[in-house]
Amino acid sequence: MTTTPLRRRGAALTAAILSAALLLTACGGSDDSGDNAGKTDATRTVKAGNGAIKVPAAPQRVVTIGNTDLPFIDMGGKPVGVTGVAESELSLLPKAQRATFEKATNLGEEVDLEKVASLKPDLILVQIPDAEFKKIEKQLEAIAPTAFWGLDTEWKALADAIADAGNVKDALGRQKADFEGRVAKMKQTYSDVIKNTKFVNLDRYASSDPGTFVIGDIGCVEIAQDDVGLNFPKAAAGADPLAYTNLPFEKIAELSKYDVITYPADAKGQPTEVFAPVVQTNTWKALPNVKSGNALGVFCPGNNSYGAVLRYLESLDTALATLPAKK
Repeated sequence: MTTTPLRRRGAALTAAILSAALLLTACGGSDDSGDNAGKTDATRTVKAGNGAIKVPAAPQRVVTIGNTDLPFIDMGGKPVGVTGVAESELSLLPKAQRATFEKATNLGEEVDLEKVASLKPDLILVQIPDAEFKKIEKQLEAIAPTAFWGLDTEWKALADAIADAGNVKDALGRQKADFEGRVAKMKQTYSDVIKNTKFVNLDRYASSDPGTFVIGDIGCVEIAQDDVGLNFPKAAAGADPLAYTNLPFEKIAELSKYDVITYPADAKGQPTEVFAPVVQTNTWKALPNVKSGNALGVFCPGNNSYGAVLRYLESLDTALATLPAKK
């Protein structure tokens, strides 16, 4: 139940082209001012999409770029610089995490490399499109050790990698344990539902044409499908996700062939503003699964970090508990 048809942010992130003077500033690693106080020379090597990277053993000044911002903060990281995150995403963060984000220097949608250098980071974490990274790779590496992952990196693998590079593995371990415990409990509690229920997940995007919706098979629903084991439709191997095809409201009536419908809701359980036009149609209201209480609003604050996924699973668990017993 994503709010955008793309699984990850990053396509808009481009770099400002800077002068040679910036590169000289960025390479000036001999500055012994107070900004470098407390730093140690201890290093270790981590594996990233751009190779084996030597990073500080305990980085103190981390800059996050692209999709590394929120996962690093979710694991308790306190970056000194972050890139542009939409208000729609920030509004879903817990208060403490939003405060951490807002305390960091905002590098903007177009990454200002001069500003990055001025922060004197000892580590830079990046997940943006490969082509965009290639444009700024050398400049970033001249500023600080830079660990990069492409957009095809699965969210759990990205969390592992960020935790390793950013030295927040303890927090990640706790999150993983909570995630595995929640999934195991849901599998046990809803074993009959998992075996005997046909689900369909609906979504709608801010960019969707009027009068359209999609069958969502990307985002949080992948957790429900792949980890919990709920039976949702998904695209054939090698085909585009079902979520890429807009369907007219007239197709809503065809959803009656499913036992349960899930759709995007806010933290209070109400249909999101973007999805509201679907539930306001007479066709939706006439669906047997809607009338019987088998249409469930589920809150998805994100699907790229364990903390956000745990909040999704809590909402899904609460929603599944309301399903009427099968006769």
